[in-house]
Amino acid sequence: MTQGSFISPAGRFGTPGMASGIDDRQRVREATDIVRLVGEQLALKPKGREFVGLCPFHDDHKPSMSVVPGKQIFHCFVCGSGGDVFTFAQKYFKMDFREALEYLAERAGIELTPRGAPAAAGAGAPGAVGRKELLAAAKMAQDYFRLLLRHPQHGSAARGVIERREISAEMAERFGLGASADMWDGLLRTVQAKGLPESAFVQAGLFKRRDASNSTPSAGSAGVYDAFRHRLMFPICDSIGRVIAFGARKIRDEDEPKYLNSPETPLFDKSGTLYALHLASREIQKKREAIVCEGYTDVIAMHQGGFTHCVATLGTALTRRHAQALRRMCDRVVLMFDGDSAGQKAADRALEVFFGESLDVRIATLARFTDAKDPDELLKREGGAEVMSRVIEGATDLLAFRFSRLREEARGLGPAGLERLVKDEIARLAEMGLAQAPPMRRSLVIGELARLTGLSREEIAREAAARPVRTPAAAQNVESRVPTGAALDALASAIGCVLCEPVLWSAADAQERESMRSAASGSALARAVVEHIERLHGEGMEPSLSALLDTMEQEDARGWGVSVASRVDALCDREASRVKEMFVQCVRELTRDTCPADDPLERIARARAVGGDRRAVPRPGGRS
Repeated sequence: MTQGSFISPAGRFGTPGMASGIDDRQRVREATDIVRLVGEQLALKPKGREFVGLCPFHDDHKPSMSVVPGKQIFHCFVCGSGGDVFTFAQKYFKMDFREALEYLAERAGIELTPRGAPAAAGAGAPGAVGRKELLAAAKMAQDYFRLLLRHPQHGSAARGVIERREISAEMAERFGLGASADMWDGLLRTVQAKGLPESAFVQAGLFKRRDASNSTPSAGSAGVYDAFRHRLMFPICDSIGRVIAFGARKIRDEDEPKYLNSPETPLFDKSGTLYALHLASREIQKKREAIVCEGYTDVIAMHQGGFTHCVATLGTALTRRHAQALRRMCDRVVLMFDGDSAGQKAADRALEVFFGESLDVRIATLARFTDAKDPDELLKREGGAEVMSRVIEGATDLLAFRFSRLREEARGLGPAGLERLVKDEIARLAEMGLAQAPPMRRSLVIGELARLTGLSREEIAREAAARPVRTPAAAQNVESRVPTGAALDALASAIGCVLCEPVLWSAADAQERESMRSAASGSALARAVVEHIERLHGEGMEPSLSALLDTMEQEDARGWGVSVASRVDALCDREASRVKEMFVQCVRELTRDTCPADDPLERIARARAVGGDRRAVPRPGGRS
């Protein structure tokens, strides 16, 4: 392979003019603590010299992701995801490599080497709008809305709403509140004046296209107009604070609807997004508790009242994806629902969502403690924060809440009605996975049903076991690339040894390398990693795990390499001598030669004794 032909995610490594790309990546990686990066998004617990947490890349219920600070990597033994700080940022925040590099550099206070002229947006795909362009459009719109809120004329009505809702200046700033103009083309004129592509704003849901039947006045030369007009604007952010969508509250009473949300886009998925999670996540992890409300102003009021671990859904019911996001950060969730029929239905839906989750879920109803209709109203009152604390502390367990309602429904029913009620409830719980629920939860449910009906626990358990179990649509069929409980085979172990101690590849002779190539032919991932190791060596680079992460584009193969290297590292207790011994045993097994003429360990020792280049270890028979 010729110099400069090795492609990496950051560019052509080895090309003289691109050394700065390598330096930037190394500087940013060294300045970023992977435990802190991952720990800001997930709850991590120490385990020996590593940290473990629930993997965010599959529906994980038992901590299967390890974060290894000594190697600055993470890996999941179940789904195979793994890599370094860049890999995590790319996968978790849905960034490309350059976005991840810039985000981590800004986070670490590192100035990157200036780049050449950037490619035009959508280059190579006319009309296409990528995530980067959508994020830029959302950011520009947010800047516009915030500027307009401060405008003497155009922002006065929105400022009036903020004042009437008693939202402090600090909270308005913290939540990035803004205003949209009372005109059809306020944002559109600004975009046109800046010469920005309107297509990105259309796809981000900020502009709407006018059709022939639409009589919208003067909607611009391109036939588009502002989607949000004369409203108080609430930016909706992802978990690191990037604006991805907007909520908009009406200012005039006659305008409908009261709230508008951005449509779903490649950036914005309502069923997986929680409002203010980027502001609440640290406090959620610290308290190990999350409070879930039902609206923007309720969340702002909660934060203003000191309850900064509060988030909200976005005009949708709670979903399994919401539950999974919260489960990775905390142990307890308090759902703040109204006491009316809509609140009761929301609690029923929550039971379906959270029943199979390993979370302590509780229902908080204001009506038990106050006549305030929502958190916003309560927290405006004198002593409201103290009452809210009692509301949260007095929250009812989700199952207990459900059974109290069942008892009310059962009152006055005859035997036939009671039997029908109980059978319907058993069927519902069975569909949610009662038979597979944790033993304590299953026992509690069966005991409550037994007390309610007078049936024996055994009868109820049999009835539940006979019912079909509904497989959640969100369940993922995850194939383990490196099974947690299974021992690594000789090939995977040998590859892991090389990634931990790169000199082993140089020390291996032609027969040993060929045996690894031959064994790898049956596995696409192993073959890709072995070929990459050879490529690295041929380019004069050590085939280490960090080099693999720096230069390999194939994501699943990178993850596989991280997994096998991590397993070997743990099995050998991070001792280089034990890694080398494992490698010798593995290559002997692969070559079926129990008495090699020239032991790899001896070759390594000879090379180091003469101070030679680790990449140019002498070969048997005088070869170099």
